[in-house]
Amino acid sequence: MFPNGFFGNVLSRYNESDSIINSSTTILSDLKPGEFIFCLCSAIVLGIFISLIYMATHRREGYSQSYVLSVVMLPTIITLILLLINTQIGAISLAGTLALVRFRSVAGDPKDISYIFFAMAMGVACGLGYIGFAIVFFVILGAVLFVLSEMNFGGSKARHMTLKIAIPENLDYQGVFEPVLNKYTNFHKLRRVKTTNFGTLFELIYSVDVPDDIDQKKFVDELRALNGNMTINLVFFKYDDKIYES
Repeated sequence: MFPNGFFGNVLSRYNESDSIINSSTTILSDLKPGEFIFCLCSAIVLGIFISLIYMATHRREGYSQSYVLSVVMLPTIITLILLLINTQIGAISLAGTLALVRFRSVAGDPKDISYIFFAMAMGVACGLGYIGFAIVFFVILGAVLFVLSEMNFGGSKARHMTLKIAIPENLDYQGVFEPVLNKYTNFHKLRRVKTTNFGTLFELIYSVDVPDDIDQKKFVDELRALNGNMTINLVFFKYDDKIYES
């Protein structure tokens, strides 16, 4: 009734599962309560310090409280995973966590994603017992991030933005908006043209560099005078629907 080797495969898998359970039990029996609490507390403290660095480097642009709390939670969660289960299952769990960060969360600022991995690295170090290495790593990287933020390292004097202009389907858009774009931007390039609203409208999507000293209200008003007072979006590259909408 059963294929050859069926019971042998079942027995082999049972023995593998039994060995994993036994190894996990051995790890739990070797783990002292004091060491367990010390690793968890270290992860919590480092998570709080990472959140403080994050708030300090994002105080001008703003941040979400839920994100800050997540940064505090992550090191403790990763530490618990590595403390309570063996290395094989822990690696699978961490891979699942990375997949959750990559595929289940809304894409945001790359720097925010880097802070997630920063917190996870602290959790791994605490879970493996390398508290001293975790502290040294945090001090060095935290200091570098804070100094670079204060120096506005990599900042640009022009705002790299995306301009979206809705126009009626019968408007010949070529060259219509060029005078206004030349007046208010240092650089502009038409990246894409697409139809919207079941083909009754066109949407022009430009990449523009907008200087800080221009009046964005006047910029948008002059564009509205050319597109029939229809929708115009002026957004930073890293945002989807923020900064300016008319």
